[in-house]
Amino acid sequence: MRYVVAVAETGSFTKAARRCLVVQSALSHQIARLERSLGARLFERTSRSVRLTPAGAAFLPAARQCLDFAERAVAEVAAAVGEVRGRVVVGVIPTVAAVDLPAALKVFRERYPQVRVALRMLPSHELVEQVRQGALDLAFLGLPPGVRPEGVRGRELARDEHVAVVAPGHPFASRESVTLEVMASELFADFPVASPGRLQSDQAFASAGVDREVAFEVTTAELMAGLIREGLAVAVLPSKYAPRLSGVATLPVVDGPSRVEHLVWSAAGPTPAAAAFLEVLGVEPG
Repeated sequence: MRYVVAVAETGSFTKAARRCLVVQSALSHQIARLERSLGARLFERTSRSVRLTPAGAAFLPAARQCLDFAERAVAEVAAAVGEVRGRVVVGVIPTVAAVDLPAALKVFRERYPQVRVALRMLPSHELVEQVRQGALDLAFLGLPPGVRPEGVRGRELARDEHVAVVAPGHPFASRESVTLEVMASELFADFPVASPGRLQSDQAFASAGVDREVAFEVTTAELMAGLIREGLAVAVLPSKYAPRLSGVATLPVVDGPSRVEHLVWSAAGPTPAAAAFLEVLGVEPG
């Protein structure tokens, strides 16, 4: 199962073997044995790529879950004798602002040096799904007001209003505030369509009854800021995150979007390592 997950995540038998610290022939042999046992091929192999078959796609979530349960069993035994070890995989949106995540990770590593920490950056809807599947232990989300993450447990961390982000020389930069109707005449940079980060802005413009043109769809706020600095676009971003961007100007948006930041974990409860991370953050899992 570990080999199958490694191949699926790396897209390569060679890279998977390197990750699992085995020779490629041994990894390929074990996967072939598993396929014979299951009576179905898990991967389509070509000279250029490796892809999951429909059977492989069906097998992968259960395989991940089994591996997570096995690792959790070891961690639970360690916790029972007073040790916290294992791993914690944290998911995060690009614009997390409710906590100083690097500082929290530093404290956590100092307190629990035997725990391996991994960080993955994805849109909120993908983070929730990965927490449900067990691929992530915890995730920091940003969602529109009134939208609750389903199938997970969690806490609301903060609420925030968006601000307009423009180039320092933009005509808006000297204003005290701006409306969505006025901003709609500009070209925008924003997150990909249908992502929660984009949905917050789209809903606000729709409520204001105005259309806008999103010329640049990007996945990071840093790239968005680069486009803004060059005068190619404007954007609306959470007010608590925007000060982290350099070389841009911000101003309030009268009828702008808002968002709620959440921290979520598995509905089955946090692992010992995840519970330790929650403790560092001052969050009671309940």
